[in-house]
Amino acid sequence: MDLSPFDLNLRHLRSLDAIVERGSMSAAAEAVGLSQPALTQGLAKLEKQIEVVLFERQADGVSPTEAGRVMAERTRAGFAILDAARRGTARRGFARPGQLLTAAQARAFLALVAAGSFVGAAGATGLSQPALHRAVRDLEQIWGQPLVERRGRGVAITTAGSRLARAVRLAGVEIAAGLATIAGDAQRGRIAVGAMPLSRALVLPSALAQFQRGAPRATVDIYEGSWRDLIEPLLDGIIDFTIGALRETAAPGTEQEPLFVDRLTVIGRAGHPLAKVAKPGLGALGAYGWIVGQAGTPLRAHWEAMFDGCPLPANPIECGSVMVIRGVLEKTDLLTLLSPDQVALEIQAGMLARIGGAMAGAERLIGLTVRSGWCPTAAQARLVGLIRAAVQHN
Repeated sequence: MDLSPFDLNLRHLRSLDAIVERGSMSAAAEAVGLSQPALTQGLAKLEKQIEVVLFERQADGVSPTEAGRVMAERTRAGFAILDAARRGTARRGFARPGQLLTAAQARAFLALVAAGSFVGAAGATGLSQPALHRAVRDLEQIWGQPLVERRGRGVAITTAGSRLARAVRLAGVEIAAGLATIAGDAQRGRIAVGAMPLSRALVLPSALAQFQRGAPRATVDIYEGSWRDLIEPLLDGIIDFTIGALRETAAPGTEQEPLFVDRLTVIGRAGHPLAKVAKPGLGALGAYGWIVGQAGTPLRAHWEAMFDGCPLPANPIECGSVMVIRGVLEKTDLLTLLSPDQVALEIQAGMLARIGGAMAGAERLIGLTVRSGWCPTAAQARLVGLIRAAVQHN
């Protein structure tokens, strides 16, 4: 089974919850505004597409299989996201637009958002430009708000359009999770992980190696970047979870799980003038230039706190790439503040060195960040469990 969420008829998916709740095809058909033959035919088509029986037919009605319960729960959650995205944003439109959205509209709108133009979206989907324009107009009627603004040959997505795009993606994530669950194979599927610098050095590689041995047919996509790079893809459902330095307060719509405390150290080249000084003071450290993170990052805050009460040293390079930092440190007398784990191989090879010991108070909390209410699939839960185990092992 190789289906995407919007290959399925959304109206048929929406009916699953009504069938589970009422236990009768006739009662469910009345609730969703379909004839009983139409609903019965739609359910049969859906079961054929996903190659799983969702309901057992009985003399007194129907009862859901385990797969039926899973899909009903996941689709209910997905459509709730769509409806919630509309509440409080406009007086026009429909109160529950998720009940009217079609799979064709969802595909068309997401393609337009990704391409930034009707021409590009037409090329990506094979739909005609008039069909794309019609889909967007219909969505604007349903949502009661402009979703795009025409600008020359391209389009700009409005705030309402961005909110809708996120909701459609997240609804698709829920449906896809249901499909992955009922497939009954925790060794398959695709997982998207947002990896911040420290996690890439130690914890995540160990967990991925263990995961791959037990699930060789699964695919894990790694999105590298800083917290700022990864938070929006996480909220959009493009990334399933992130691992790295946590914020003091979780971003709206997310939850954080601490895993371990990382203790930072001043790092310089192996032959640095301070490399043999046991405990260099702030004056000695401040005499050299520094490579630091951009303003607003946890590492930058720790660096500034380290020199609290003293003039900040020169920081000619602001950079969050450990690869770039390593290369510059090897060739200069600049210093930086990093976790020793991030440059463990370079320290072992004699290219870089710790300058003094761990800095007092220079600690950061490393952990997982997920969307609020995230319900992982079996494969996602297994990878998260292996990450927790890797932390304990290391």
